[in-house]
Amino acid sequence: MALLVVAYPAIEKKDYDWVQSIRAKNDDRYFNIIEPHFTIVFPVFDLDEKIFIDHVEKAAKRFKTFYFVLRCAQIVKNSFSSYTDVFLIPEEGYRIFVKLHDAFYSGPLEKDLRLDIPFIPHLGIANSEDSLHSKKIADEINSNNLEILGAVNNLDIISYENNKVRTVHKIFLE
Repeated sequence: MALLVVAYPAIEKKDYDWVQSIRAKNDDRYFNIIEPHFTIVFPVFDLDEKIFIDHVEKAAKRFKTFYFVLRCAQIVKNSFSSYTDVFLIPEEGYRIFVKLHDAFYSGPLEKDLRLDIPFIPHLGIANSEDSLHSKKIADEINSNNLEILGAVNNLDIISYENNKVRTVHKIFLE
């Protein structure tokens, strides 16, 4: 079982429906497993759940609800597979995602920080083993005036096992 920290964004229903329509067609890897989200802490396999929760909860106390705006799609070669992902990248709010990520990868999670992979805050929207297909999706999104405003009000500590996600603990940002 892996533990992660994700932020399920608070966005307008029309934006959620649009994201899900893209994901339904282009994200057969994760669409049926997890809702649209930003991953803040990637899978951690070898840490006691209570230690993980206590550490994340303590580090999260420094953060309040924050806002973001998504205006750009970017393709990124997946570091763990043959897929090329399409990410919606926050133009505004980017630095808060980075600061959250950095705050959590301290103490007991410090050894899990991957310095060989850049952290790019993102909402995954599509993926394909055909990188040109991913590029076409990103280009189509970027040819429109994408603007999704949202907020991060809470963080979910989730477990991931056997292609199932379960919220273990929720942290409300004030």
